[in-house]
Amino acid sequence: MFMDCIHVTGIRAYGYTGYLPEEQSLGQWFEVDLKLWLDLSTPGRTDGIEDTLDYRGVVSLVQNLVKTSKFALIERLVTVIADSILRECNHITQVQVTLSKLAAPIPDFSGKISVEVTRSKSQI
Repeated sequence: MFMDCIHVTGIRAYGYTGYLPEEQSLGQWFEVDLKLWLDLSTPGRTDGIEDTLDYRGVVSLVQNLVKTSKFALIERLVTVIADSILRECNHITQVQVTLSKLAAPIPDFSGKISVEVTRSKSQI
C-alpha cells in the first residue's frame, strides 16, 4: 500500500455557482486545492513524465468545471470536480478537493467559505 500524494493548490477560476441569483449571473472567484493520491514509485525510479500525472490536465479540468458549471451549491460543484478527476485521471486512486468561495455575499463577513470532500475510485 502506498501513501504518495501530489498537492496542487491555488487553482483559481471565475464561476457562476451560488444560491443567490446574482451569484449565477454576475459570478465570482473560486479557488480549488487538490490532494491527489497515486503510486509514485515508478516515476520515482524512472524519472519519466509518462509514468506520472500531468498536472496541467488536472488544472485545466478544474478550471473548466468552475467556469462552465452553474449549480446552486458549492457542495455540488466540489463533488463534480472530485468525481471528474477520478474518472479522467487513471493514475489517481483518491482525491481530496477543497473548494473556496473567496467573497461570499454575507454582510459584514470578509472571510472565505470552503467545502472539502474526499473521494476514491471505488465511490464513483
